[in-house]
Amino acid sequence: MKTSWLAALVLVAGAAQAQNTTTSLRVILVGDSTMATKSGYGDALCERFKPEVTCLNVAKGGRSTKSFRAEGLWDRVMTLLRDRPAGQTDVVLMQFGHNDQPGKPGRSTDLQTEFPANLANYIADVGPTGARLVMLTPLTRRSFDAQGRLENNLRPWADATIRVSTEHQVTLIDLNALSHAAVQAMGENEADTLAMAPKPLTAPAQAASAPDRAGASNPVFDRTHLGAKGGQVFSAMVAEQLGIVMPELKRWMR
Repeated sequence: MKTSWLAALVLVAGAAQAQNTTTSLRVILVGDSTMATKSGYGDALCERFKPEVTCLNVAKGGRSTKSFRAEGLWDRVMTLLRDRPAGQTDVVLMQFGHNDQPGKPGRSTDLQTEFPANLANYIADVGPTGARLVMLTPLTRRSFDAQGRLENNLRPWADATIRVSTEHQVTLIDLNALSHAAVQAMGENEADTLAMAPKPLTAPAQAASAPDRAGASNPVFDRTHLGAKGGQVFSAMVAEQLGIVMPELKRWMR
């Protein structure tokens, strides 16, 4: 009996020691305007972590898997990851797709070749740093057709993201599917309240399929970017999923 109790104590002590090896947490958000400050859910997500967590939102409007790297933004993230202090866990949340779609010079990528290759390169970069990477499929746009069905022209990019993450065994949150289902359920009128600015009496023609503009910090109504309410809705969704795919993060959340 004494031996059993001693063995149990050793196991408990070992588990406690393993949990305490992480003394701090840094979360880095990488993506486009639907995650970025002022136009996405990223800042609201950062607020869902406890004050002792360092949460850096480096997502930027108009960026794709190609332009985020080409402009040197990814180099800055890699510098942070390589200089990680001992005892700190780094978690990178990455969401791309909006600007990888065709028609955006200097940003768009080929869905079958370039987009998945770019994602795989990001995965390869993060691996040696010891950071944890979580890939997110692109947040849905909120454009409904005449029959009240929510469009989802980002789904092919979501599926490609899923394939790459599965192939490389990277943690994934299918935000596209989750957000699409939620917006479809709330309907167009309620979904329009998630925008950066109130819907005008006569909506601009481009609102139905608004692009992921680099100038999204200028509040205009569209059905891609998010205001405060939209940020809260989708940051809550991402935070909940993080607690599922990475249960160890729960102790760092409010």
